Parts: sequence; C-alpha cells; structure tokens
Amino acid sequence: MRIIGGEWRRRLLRFPAAPDLRPTPDRVRETLFNWLGQDLSGAVCLDLFAGSGALGFEAASRGARRVVMVEHSLAALQALESNARMLGSDERLQIVRADARRFLAAVDAPFDLLFLDPPFHQGWIERLAPMLGGVLSDSGAIYAEAERFLPGCGGWRTVRHGHAGRVFYHLMQRGDLDDAE
Repeated sequence: MRIIGGEWRRRLLRFPAAPDLRPTPDRVRETLFNWLGQDLSGAVCLDLFAGSGALGFEAASRGARRVVMVEHSLAALQALESNARMLGSDERLQIVRADARRFLAAVDAPFDLLFLDPPFHQGWIERLAPMLGGVLSDSGAIYAEAERFLPGCGGWRTVRHGHAGRVFYHLMQRGDLDDAE
C-alpha cells in the first residue's frame, strides 16, 4: 500500500496479512482527503483502530501536527512502528498499543479528526459513540468506515458518504440527525 499525498507521497507501507485488516483503498483515501482538504496543517488526529496505518500516515504526510495511532494487535503495532521508522517520522506520530475503550476513557486533550475504522460486525461504533463527546473538539470531525450506511454516530451526523465494495465510508460533523441535509 502506498501513501497518496503530501511529503511521503508514493512511499510504500508494509503490514502483516491478517483477516481483520482492511487497509483503506487509495481511491477512498483520495475521496476522503478531497473532502477534508489536502492540507491538514495543524490538525490533531486520532486513528483509533489504526491497523495498517493508512489513514494516520496519510494525515501526517499531509501536515497534521500530531497523529495518535491506537492499535490492539501486536503484529499490526509492530508494522506501524516499522513503517514510522522507515518514513523517518518525528514527534508528529505517536503509536499506542491499547484497547479502544480504555484509550478513549483516558484521553484528556481533544482531537480535530477521528479516523474510526473498527472491525466489522462487532458493534464497535455503537459502543464507542457515547464516549466521543469528550474526545473531539467542538469543530471536530469523524471519518468512519462500516459494513453499512451510518446516518450518524452519537452527536455527529453524516454529511458525506460513499461506498466501495462492501465498505461504506462516512464523513461526520457535529449536529443532530434532524439537521441533516
């Protein structure tokens, strides 16, 4: 898999083959960063189920001030660390081995952007939704991938969406579902 934009553009990332690992395809990442704007300078991002790291590394490559990548799998975590070393990353990247719920419960500083791409068919998004209010800044956004269309997540509503194969992807902003366009 390759990084598609920013300072690390065209750099290849390596990650272990695992049944639960679904790297976000180039075409979907391109759409997401078109939605967000190509330059994430100054943004603080959380890649909660980092997996391959595609979203977190892409955000750092596009100027995010800080990207925290959280992963529970030791094999995936080791690949994230190896890729970070290969890219020569600096203090912008923080790689953490943790359970998603425990990590969210301990967060004390808000993020501007949350990448939420948990394993499918396990109810993660519904379980985490009540915890997100204290994790994101007032203008924070959520990018979520799921096995179905999501009208929203907690206090965030889907403002843009698409699908590729069996993956539905969403960009969410704060607001009631009744405010949806």
